[in-house]
Amino acid sequence: MYILRNILLSLLLCLPLCGIKAQDFVLTGRVVDSNDNAIELASVSCLAQGKATMTDLKGRFSMSLRSADSVAIRFSMVGYKSKTRVLRRPRGKQTLKITLSPMDALNEIVVTEKRRQTTPMEKLDASKLKDSPSTSGNAVEELIQQQAGVSTHNELSSQYNVRGGSFDENSVYINNVEIYRPLLIRSGQQEGLSIINADMVESIGFSSGGFEAKYGDKMSSALDITYRRPTRSEVSASVSLLGGTAFAAVGNQRFSMSHAVRYKTNRYLLGSLETKGEYRPNYLDYQTFLSYRPDSLWTIDFMGNISENHYNFRPTDRETSFGTMQDVKSFKVYFDGQEKDIFRTFFGNLSVSRVFGARRQTKVSLLASAFYSKEQETYDIQGQYWLDDTNTSENLGVGTYMEHARNYLTSKMTSLKMIANHKSGKHDIEGALTFKFENIKEKASEYEMRDSSGYSIPHNPQRLDLIYTLRSTNKINSTRIEGYLQDTYRFATNSERQSFFTFNYGVRFSHWSFNNETTVSPRASIAMVPAFNNDITLRFSTGLYYQAPFFKEIRDTVTTDGITRAVLNNKIKSQQSIHFVGAFDYRFKMKDRPYKFSAEAYYKLMHNLIPYNVNNVKITYYGGNQCDGYAAGIDLKFYGEFVPGTDSWVTLSLMSTKQKMDGKWVPMPTDQRYSVNVHFTDYFPGTEKWKMTLRLAIADGLPFGPPHSGLEQMVFRAPAYKRADIGMSYRLYDRGNRKSPVKNAWLGIDCLNLFGINNVNSYYWVTDVTNQQYGVPNYLTGRQINVKLSVAL
Repeated sequence: MYILRNILLSLLLCLPLCGIKAQDFVLTGRVVDSNDNAIELASVSCLAQGKATMTDLKGRFSMSLRSADSVAIRFSMVGYKSKTRVLRRPRGKQTLKITLSPMDALNEIVVTEKRRQTTPMEKLDASKLKDSPSTSGNAVEELIQQQAGVSTHNELSSQYNVRGGSFDENSVYINNVEIYRPLLIRSGQQEGLSIINADMVESIGFSSGGFEAKYGDKMSSALDITYRRPTRSEVSASVSLLGGTAFAAVGNQRFSMSHAVRYKTNRYLLGSLETKGEYRPNYLDYQTFLSYRPDSLWTIDFMGNISENHYNFRPTDRETSFGTMQDVKSFKVYFDGQEKDIFRTFFGNLSVSRVFGARRQTKVSLLASAFYSKEQETYDIQGQYWLDDTNTSENLGVGTYMEHARNYLTSKMTSLKMIANHKSGKHDIEGALTFKFENIKEKASEYEMRDSSGYSIPHNPQRLDLIYTLRSTNKINSTRIEGYLQDTYRFATNSERQSFFTFNYGVRFSHWSFNNETTVSPRASIAMVPAFNNDITLRFSTGLYYQAPFFKEIRDTVTTDGITRAVLNNKIKSQQSIHFVGAFDYRFKMKDRPYKFSAEAYYKLMHNLIPYNVNNVKITYYGGNQCDGYAAGIDLKFYGEFVPGTDSWVTLSLMSTKQKMDGKWVPMPTDQRYSVNVHFTDYFPGTEKWKMTLRLAIADGLPFGPPHSGLEQMVFRAPAYKRADIGMSYRLYDRGNRKSPVKNAWLGIDCLNLFGINNVNSYYWVTDVTNQQYGVPNYLTGRQINVKLSVAL
């Protein structure tokens, strides 16, 4: 017995020296959501042992761990509540099935890592929309304007340029419906509020190129907005010197109803412009979103919007100094007249969806939408100006100009769209067919008269010629048929250390009855998470993209006896762009805080371009396919928690974009060679009640030249756009665990244009007695303080 005991003891002591790990165990399992759908790429980690893995495309995972009295395993995924399981003295093989629950509400989400981007569509964090200082009141667009490859030169506007494209090359979708915007808007002051209401947003997807076939016929970017369905009662309101908002919602698992009202008046902000006068802008917007789920198969949604924008302006005087330190010019103007604009829009969308199959892998939706816009732009403004040399007190020019417009436009757009989606194994197949009906009526009359030193320009002794005239009476009734079919195929290698792949491919087609043109647009993208480093993602996308012409693009001009008339060109064709986009993402941690570095290089080869001029935000097209061109550049973004619990980022973009006109390469009107954006968030030391957000933007100036002279004469470049906005918020009240009808209250103070930089928006051209022209800059808003109070119930 003694010998047997010693033999057994020796065997036990020798076990660690043999290849057998008696204290190891294997943990396997599956991570699913509340509907038993697999959650792919979820994190499974044992922090105490420094080991982690990710679930595969079917939500499965496997990892080897050391046994102990207790082993804590953490399961996490962006958009879901993290869960921790503690295993007691585990041995052998352990199998778990973990169900992760989605976050209850947007304002409760704490993002510990960013969702991995495996498609050209990047998911942006919608929970931070209200934290930033805002000039335009359009929080979503201001967030987009801070992304890599995106630029703006007008803080009053919600419009943006993406990788050399114009404002009209960006598609916007809300709940799978493409959104239209007014056509007559020519300045940031007129825009008012965009249709996207930040209080109602659940998710934001944005792609700056190489996007999927499901997104429409635009050449530059796609913005995909999804409105949320509240599951409880919510009430919030805010008021500031620039307007106010109110939001109310009720909801449960079957029914939800949201209502939102916004009011904006930038009279206070416009008071900082050099053109003084009586500004009376008023913008009012109401939106509603209703969702009803009678059972687990059917969903009925309705979204409605009513918008009323008024811009009334009576200028009095203006004084501008410009030039260099050695050659300073002074420009003074005294005004008569006024401008009255109205932009009234109505939008509605009804959606009915049903899921099929035992596992509900098929979904079919039918969407009907309508858009109506009535626009009126009227002004008669006369200015008497003096141009002086301040160094010599010499008068260089004196004259009068008068601008007149009576522009009226009515547009009616209706559409019927059917979408089908089917998930089968590793495939996610989606297709849609859309019928659009367009009716647009336009009646426009514009002219500009310039009288310099007693002579009308251009001078003709035989008759009175105006420097600019336009008459237009047009009507269009047309039909568009659009459709797409695409598949997203996710797969992984069979090796022990797996590489994950996401391959999206599809085709889009479109036909327009006005010019009888049919286009076919194939697109594809692939993303890989390599086995050697799961923190790296490599992406490449390419495709043929068409910019289907709309009403503004088809307006060609014909001049007869000094009078220019706008006619519709039914021979015009779609602009074309071929995208090549390569991307690299790297996720890492410093001081236990998550960071992400992204780099994208792109090249866009463009054909059949329709040239255009830009003045403020008004785009005037040539009305015909006259050019070829290209855009090439690189976008860099560094994102992370620079301060614990906050999100900040820095972007750098370098670009060159040109077009070939009459055999000569000239810069595009959007040729912004560089841009830098900084978004930084911080808390005051020792407290989380004080929060600060800083936004910095530096963007290269755009090409410009004398008006009515063509793109070939745009040999000048405006000064760089530089702007800093800072916002500070103080939490006045937080309910915490107390019983109170008020959830929280915040007081915010924003300093807009912190350094008071005079950014140039456009130029007014003056001719002196020697027929020499001077470009007088029109500056944007100066430094202003805004105070905001927000309350949530």
